[in-house]
Amino acid sequence: MNPISDHLKEELKILFVGFNPSIRSSELGHHYANSNNRFWKILFDAGLTAKKYEASEDAKLLELGYGFTNIVHRPTKAAVEITKEEYKEGKEVLRKKIEHFKPEVVCFVGKGVYQQYSGRKAIPWGRQSRSIVSGIIDFVAPSSSGLVRMKTEEIVGIYKELAVLLPK
Repeated sequence: MNPISDHLKEELKILFVGFNPSIRSSELGHHYANSNNRFWKILFDAGLTAKKYEASEDAKLLELGYGFTNIVHRPTKAAVEITKEEYKEGKEVLRKKIEHFKPEVVCFVGKGVYQQYSGRKAIPWGRQSRSIVSGIIDFVAPSSSGLVRMKTEEIVGIYKELAVLLPK
């Protein structure tokens, strides 16, 4: 399985950070490409995009100021397959990316992603009171995986908070 490319540039509005690519994302070469993943629908329903994009259009979101990366780049069937060593290395690489590209907001797609990155245990949804990289807003949103048991409306409500953080 191949890692998928980051979509990064300077001055992003939001950098979305996932755990790692799914096997399907690796096969197709696009972020959030598993048919059970609700990411693209959530972005649209939350008002973060004007249309529902397809995973194959992920690079186009750079035009909107949205970028994509993962804390670990090795594709797996499930996040539980990621090793402690991979997380340790990944969090250092991720921090360097955030420091270099300086997005306005880093949206961690899943509490577990932020737990691995921050080392914190008790994490609320939404904007975090303290960011890891000074001057950057850390935002924690539910995973968009179809395995997440939260109602889609509840997930969308949390993602709507992202739009409020963005300059008009």
